[in-house]
Amino acid sequence: MGKRFTRTSPVAHTLMGSLLAGASFTAVAQDQTLPPEALDWQPWEQSEASQQLCRGRYVMPGYRLPVEQNPETLSVETREADYAADGEALLRGDVVLRRGNTELEAERIFLPADRQQVDAEGNLVLRDGQALLRGDNATLMLNEDRATIRNSHYVLYEEHLRGQASQLEQIGEARYRLHDATFTTCDPGANTWQLVSSDIRLNQESGFGTARHARLQVKDVPIFYWPWLRFPIDDARHTGLLSPAIGFSTDGIDYAQPFYWNIAPNHDATITPRWMTDRGLLLNGEYRYLLDDSAGTVEGGYLSSDDGNSNNDNRFAGEERWYIDAQHAGRVNSRSNYNLRYGAASDGRYFDDFGGEFGDSDRTSMERMAQVDYRGERWQLDARAQGFQRLEDPLNDTDKPFYRLPSLTANSNWQLGHGLYSEWRSNATYFWRDVDERRVPEREAATGSRLHLTPALGWRGEESWGYIEPRTELWYTAYELDYGERETDRGTSPTRSVAVTSVDSGLVFERELELGNRDYRQTLEPRLNYAYVPRTNQTQLPDFDSRERAFSWDQLWSPHRFSGADRVGDLNRVSLGVQSRLIEDSNGRERLTFGVGQSVYFAERRIDSEGDPDTLPASPEEDPNVNPQRYYQATRDRSPLVTRLDWQINDRWSTGYEWLYDDHREQTERSSVDLRYRHPEGHVVNLGYRWEIEGFDPDVVPGDDSFRNYSREEWDLSFAWKASPSIDLIGRYLHDQTNDRPLEQLAGLQWNDCCYGVQLVWREWVDDNDTARIEDDFNDRGLFLRFVFRGLGGIGQQADSYFERTIPGYRPTPL
Repeated sequence: MGKRFTRTSPVAHTLMGSLLAGASFTAVAQDQTLPPEALDWQPWEQSEASQQLCRGRYVMPGYRLPVEQNPETLSVETREADYAADGEALLRGDVVLRRGNTELEAERIFLPADRQQVDAEGNLVLRDGQALLRGDNATLMLNEDRATIRNSHYVLYEEHLRGQASQLEQIGEARYRLHDATFTTCDPGANTWQLVSSDIRLNQESGFGTARHARLQVKDVPIFYWPWLRFPIDDARHTGLLSPAIGFSTDGIDYAQPFYWNIAPNHDATITPRWMTDRGLLLNGEYRYLLDDSAGTVEGGYLSSDDGNSNNDNRFAGEERWYIDAQHAGRVNSRSNYNLRYGAASDGRYFDDFGGEFGDSDRTSMERMAQVDYRGERWQLDARAQGFQRLEDPLNDTDKPFYRLPSLTANSNWQLGHGLYSEWRSNATYFWRDVDERRVPEREAATGSRLHLTPALGWRGEESWGYIEPRTELWYTAYELDYGERETDRGTSPTRSVAVTSVDSGLVFERELELGNRDYRQTLEPRLNYAYVPRTNQTQLPDFDSRERAFSWDQLWSPHRFSGADRVGDLNRVSLGVQSRLIEDSNGRERLTFGVGQSVYFAERRIDSEGDPDTLPASPEEDPNVNPQRYYQATRDRSPLVTRLDWQINDRWSTGYEWLYDDHREQTERSSVDLRYRHPEGHVVNLGYRWEIEGFDPDVVPGDDSFRNYSREEWDLSFAWKASPSIDLIGRYLHDQTNDRPLEQLAGLQWNDCCYGVQLVWREWVDDNDTARIEDDFNDRGLFLRFVFRGLGGIGQQADSYFERTIPGYRPTPL
């Protein structure tokens, strides 16, 4: 065994320090290769390999020398040591030096008499627990931040990153230069891609690197070139170019190049020029800021002149297209917060044409709001001014929402003891909208104020075997109205007082049950609910925010036929239902829930959106412009029979079912069924069926954008299959059975490799052109391609969030 001795030496941190902190973007274009084991490469065991994207991982071997108590102590092990009279030293034969967490190995190390530098050569190996560096020879200046390592190979263990450089220099404190460098995250021996540059400079203090004559190579074929490139070398935010996004569709090429501006630690901005061959240059931007007790964003887009789009008759050709959305939220104190928001768009088709990832947008409106609230122990207060721009084009006056300028709310609750409770709900709002009062229904022509008070008194008696809860609400509403230029006989100060009374009750029966050698509890829960709301004249009242609710399981037990405060639907009915649950005793999980219920009416429901207590809604024979179901819904003596089922068949399969059946007309009014498959490895399959009779929603009438003059029947099949850890297959098919047409077709492949990812998706969908007519619908289609080079960035349009919305249960493998 060679000689071993320990001594204290002023060896600087240049041995490693942060030598490779910037190597997340470094390296060297040498043709030399090292065997994987020389790069500390460790293949996965056979039992682990099938679940991994990479063939192995980088693992640092143990230190050859033990750690010293004093981190400044230099430990040396060598087979031979020669000393000259003037103090020079030559260490030979498998020399090992360790100081702290840094260990250096070489065949020979020369120390001059002044100990100002170290010259090492022959199978140089340098490790510090985070990185590995190999080279032919090196010169390390011990009292300066300077070093030179020639013909080097490097590895960053945690980042799964490696590369080469013909020469690596430390040219100052935390500053490095690499000549003829390469960089890749691919496994050893698999250079699927690499970045090559003749000159890379890294500055750890600023967090930036620069590269000259940099090129991206895929399988040694150059595909992109940068004369000069500036890039971040740490996780901090830095000014510079981000990964571009590229999309291809029937309309042409869509290319966006984001630029990130790190203004300050609490301010930043992203500016994104976007070129669309069919429309022109769109400039998008986003500004974000974070203050002590508040934060906000400002985003927007601007296109000076739209070149037009053949799919929607070029109605915006030559026009400016833009949007802005500014948000600010903060805290007044521990009980009070505030929110500010202003959003606007040049037209209702802006986000259909330009917005959203993957050719799709969820935005239906732009909000404008100023709001402050208070949450006390007893009272909850809210004050706001709020409005929306509805994103539809064309947009009729009757479809424009009302602004609330302002709206003040005060709510509270009191527990009075022995099950008795009281509630207070109150709101005062001024409603306004910019429309021609002569072109909207009379009940929607007014603007003005509304005071709405809803005190309630109730009692709930509850035992383990059941409950009963009588409750009464008093709805008092008063208005001060202005009809502008509209001639009307309506009063300008109408009021309404009406009591809403209900009694809800239920029983709970349980029994122990054994099925398939498992213990269960089965419940039987009959429920009885009575509701009474007297018929009250509301013809003088405006219609600011009310909407008649479509029937459902929840409506069986609710006394409120309308949302909002402008209409209180008359009601005299009793609802009966029964629900049974199967609960697995071992974990309390509900395996099966089944319920059936129906309402029996003792009087007609005359109140509709007009508020007339004396007149039934018109039938379709009398007026073709009314909802075809409204008259029947008002005069039927019982509701549809509502049946629902939620069944967790096993750990992988589940199903849900809802059926509304009219036992008088012997026809289905609405039904839906969903079958779901979830595999532990990530496989997902969804099959859904939906049926809805024409006019099922009583609030929509012919002419509304959401009305369809046919019974809607749709099939929806979607799946995501993880064929392997590397391959995700995805697809969706949504079919309009009524009109015998596909509404959406989607097929895609996502390939994940150790060092790169590819996402290829084809999609074709129907755009309804913001109208209820199917005659002006048109098909749009596109092919979307995305590349991701791990450790470098991605190119292409990201579709992951869209997949998660349209394929329930799917969680894409991160690219």
